[in-house]
Amino acid sequence: MLGVTARGQLVFTNGAWGLKQQWTDARQRRGFGDDMSAGRNLRAWLKEQLCDYSADQDTRLHNAACVGDIDTIRTLLQDEQFLRRIDERLVWCSGWLPCSPLRIAATAGHADCVDLLIRYGAQLELVDVKGQTPLYVATENGHLDCVQVLLKAGANPNGSLHNRSSPVYNSARVGRADILQELIRYGADVDIDHQLLFRGSGSSLRSLASSPLYISAAYHNVSCFRLLLEAGANPDYNCWSAECLANLPRSGPSCLLDAILQHGFDHEIVQLLIDFGADLNLVQGDPSAEQHFHLSQNPKALQLYKEAKCSPRSLSQICRITVRRALGKKRLSSARTLPLPPRVLKYLLYEES
Repeated sequence: MLGVTARGQLVFTNGAWGLKQQWTDARQRRGFGDDMSAGRNLRAWLKEQLCDYSADQDTRLHNAACVGDIDTIRTLLQDEQFLRRIDERLVWCSGWLPCSPLRIAATAGHADCVDLLIRYGAQLELVDVKGQTPLYVATENGHLDCVQVLLKAGANPNGSLHNRSSPVYNSARVGRADILQELIRYGADVDIDHQLLFRGSGSSLRSLASSPLYISAAYHNVSCFRLLLEAGANPDYNCWSAECLANLPRSGPSCLLDAILQHGFDHEIVQLLIDFGADLNLVQGDPSAEQHFHLSQNPKALQLYKEAKCSPRSLSQICRITVRRALGKKRLSSARTLPLPPRVLKYLLYEES
């Protein structure tokens, strides 16, 4: 999100680049004071700093994309001048951030305009100043029809590396299982890349909150949580080996299950983690011990964990978990083609207990 502090400083709270210092320096160069009247110049400054061309460019195409005027878009794109500028990032009638017409149409939820712009050659992966792709903003604003159009056209379901969030993460957070299912169908990664977890020689681990699994549990989106696990998300997120365990801070949870038990999440979440093969031995100590009394624990979830730890998994459960891990995330979607009896396939895909 874009915000302006009480001193007129620009801050991107969810962006790839912060412009706070640049805005402050620009105001000082132009002799602006510290009062809020300087905020009136913000839009003009954004145009100057971030637009692809000068601030007096024709924004009719961008404005039409904003309001969903597909006839005007079609007419304008017959003109070679507008066709050449189809990916131009400008500040349009209703916006502050310079964006392409496709990004604007995807934000507003005009699927027909999105489709038309793509057919005329609009770039699918062109990001805005916050590193957001058209697919990301369509996901963020809950426009399933736009998401489907973009994915069908070949948009990257993982979004852009220039953005700290992703379409999958956002869908899991807000509980849009329908959008999440589409992203998974087109090959979205349901985990954070484990290679990004280690930074520098200290091997500090990324926060659990960066995991789509964790954020869906935190917001009680059980359907999204299950979809992620069915697609192969790691139930032991944040802890893959003894090396990971050794580098975790002692005060924090050791793995996803540990965090969920400590924070009192839904018992259905705990049951799903158990069913999908979470390593119960990664939970260090007793989650119900005295040192955790300050946390809002869920007695039913704790009981499920204790019972599961005392009762070994059945051979059929172990086989299912092992086969799914051998297939890997990328091949799980093709599991239905395996030469197995229908009942076995249903069990493998968690369609039958």
